Amino acid sequence: MFPCSVTAPYKDCQAIMKVLLLKDAKEDDCGQDPYIRELGLYGLEATLIPVLSFEFLSLPSFSEKLSHPEDYGGLIFTSPRAVEAAQLCLEKNNKTEVWERSLKEKWNAKSVYVVGNATASLVSKIGLDTEGETCGNAEKLAEYICSRESSALPLLFPCGNLKREILPKALKDKGIAMESVTVYQTIPHPGIQGNLNSYYSQQGVPASITFFSPSGLTYSLKHIQELSGDNIDQIKRWGLTMLPRLISNSWPQAIFPPWPPKI
Repeated sequence: MFPCSVTAPYKDCQAIMKVLLLKDAKEDDCGQDPYIRELGLYGLEATLIPVLSFEFLSLPSFSEKLSHPEDYGGLIFTSPRAVEAAQLCLEKNNKTEVWERSLKEKWNAKSVYVVGNATASLVSKIGLDTEGETCGNAEKLAEYICSRESSALPLLFPCGNLKREILPKALKDKGIAMESVTVYQTIPHPGIQGNLNSYYSQQGVPASITFFSPSGLTYSLKHIQELSGDNIDQIKRWGLTMLPRLISNSWPQAIFPPWPPKI
């Protein structure tokens, strides 16, 4: 078990615990990753190791669809990568001028649905007004869209190759048309094994490991098992989608904090 609780004040900890977070670093307004900062307040020394990379797909097709807002009832963005794909379409196809002149306004006359504040922030940077960002997940966004959407035109949904079917199914069941276009695929980060080897050789076995996505778990678990052996007491993760994978990989002591995290 942990020598002290994650929520225990720093002064109550007997020693600094090292925790491993399998995610990219994201700087806040203070120039520091919020997880690093918050965990540090409780005496936890956190290290971030990225485990995912992304490749963009079908950008010419997506760019063409973005050029015809009249064909759609609105947009749905459920990940930052989908927004990045839209940004790339504007940059690579010299559409920035026409976007600013007319396309942006035409899309803003429709609904632009998003999941999460991070995604909403990126969407706002390309000049679109968002709604639904406080829903928190695809299930709640589906409920929100179904309660508001009345257009006969399909909603354009740029997504990844590993998208869950909850949102498409919920909209289909309610008779709301949606057109999905796969604009990126998730792949293992090329530095996973090397970065993990370096961490374990320099820091030793961490007190806990946090997985942030099913894909991150899939791509890194084998390396972690080989490096950790039986020395990890508990594994922390966010969300509910990784429980079957952890159990099937013989990690019965995994603990599951509430979703979404408050950090």
